[in-house]
Amino acid sequence: MSQNAYIPDNPNERVSLVQGGLNFSQVTETVASIAERPTSKIWLFAFLHAAGLAGLVPLALVVLLWNGTGVWGLNNPQAWAWDIVNFVFWVGIAHAGTFISSILTLTRQPWRTSIGRFAEAMTVFSVACAGMFPAVHVGRAWCAHWLFPVPNQMDLWPNFHSPLLWDVFAVNTYATVSVLFWYLGLIPDLATMRDRAKNSVAKIAYGVFALGWTGSIRQWMNFEKAYQIFAAIATPLICAVSAVVSCDFAGSQIPGWHATIFPLYFVCGAVFQGFCATIFLMAIFRTTLGLENLVTMRHLENLCKITLALSFIVTYIYFMEYFIAKFSGNPYEAFCFDNRMVGWYAVGYWTMIICNGVIPQLFWFRAVRNSIPAMIVIGFLGVFGMWFERYIIIMAISHDFLPSSWEGFMPTFWDCALFLGSIGTFFTLLLIFIRFVPVISIAEVKMVMPEAKPQHGDHH
Repeated sequence: MSQNAYIPDNPNERVSLVQGGLNFSQVTETVASIAERPTSKIWLFAFLHAAGLAGLVPLALVVLLWNGTGVWGLNNPQAWAWDIVNFVFWVGIAHAGTFISSILTLTRQPWRTSIGRFAEAMTVFSVACAGMFPAVHVGRAWCAHWLFPVPNQMDLWPNFHSPLLWDVFAVNTYATVSVLFWYLGLIPDLATMRDRAKNSVAKIAYGVFALGWTGSIRQWMNFEKAYQIFAAIATPLICAVSAVVSCDFAGSQIPGWHATIFPLYFVCGAVFQGFCATIFLMAIFRTTLGLENLVTMRHLENLCKITLALSFIVTYIYFMEYFIAKFSGNPYEAFCFDNRMVGWYAVGYWTMIICNGVIPQLFWFRAVRNSIPAMIVIGFLGVFGMWFERYIIIMAISHDFLPSSWEGFMPTFWDCALFLGSIGTFFTLLLIFIRFVPVISIAEVKMVMPEAKPQHGDHH
């Protein structure tokens, strides 16, 4: 183990991170056996349903590309609808993994070790789901390469002043860094899986992706330096991606969108949503995969506490948004927010307030923070409420300055099919990850175990 590895000095802190008296070999066996055991009926059942749902994506895309965006419920005032709602929704889920892996790494929080790998995988798969929506909502998806500064015979160049182009660079940068960050952390564990593999196919596959890892002191030192560098690079991306996405809206003059609070609003909302998704999924897979000794109640309780704090921030922004609209004296802004509360989309607005601002307050109670069913329900409702938050924001365009152009939005079957297909795609990728890759970082968990504490005179 490298001397640069973070090891908690407090013995109680070190012991509380892993339960059941597990030693190094038992940690390796517990995590690696999940990917080595025969395919279970539960996994196969979940995978077939997720893959079947994911099959809606190619079907919906073929219909969309053949007939155009008219198959969606778009109308004259509402040119952006579920496609952009779902784009921002999936970008939000991706933020928890980056937050846990980068900020908590830089602040040397040892409890992140058991949940970081899973959250990073969520980030990669969420960005993959988010990326398809901007690519197809432009109408002529086969011309999407015009968004990139590609030299061409007509000297056509994208408008670098457009927030829509900023989206292209921000999301692609975020996806690239997230994949590299996730893969870098996987290398030591892939080498472990290579050495444990029983058949030649698995040994070759794990060996190729392990990149010749042997676990030498030199490799560990380079690994930890690279991990810290990626953490430092990924940290500002947490703010940059959602802030750039928010400029798609804040740069317009539409009532309800023209607000300087949007970058902070989107960043805090995205991190809150990501943590809700992490709690929801981690609580489920912790039980089904038998990881109670590695993902302890302390890990989940810390997630709940951060989610509670983020809920306060998001709720404060909700009230400030309404206060700014009223205090500004702008009748268009005031009408927009009044209409959210009692107008066409009032059900979505109050669903957002209850799910994001009221229900997470239950995390004040320790009994709730230590109840797996309560975590699953509250986490799911937080994700559900954040989808409605994006829905309410984007539906503001249906009420612009001209009452004669007002019209409500009603999704079609193909709107719903593409969204449900993206959910199926996310869970299909997540289940494949769980089946073949260590879901918890074996190497990082060992770094915070009592056995990793260097003895006097031991410099390794």
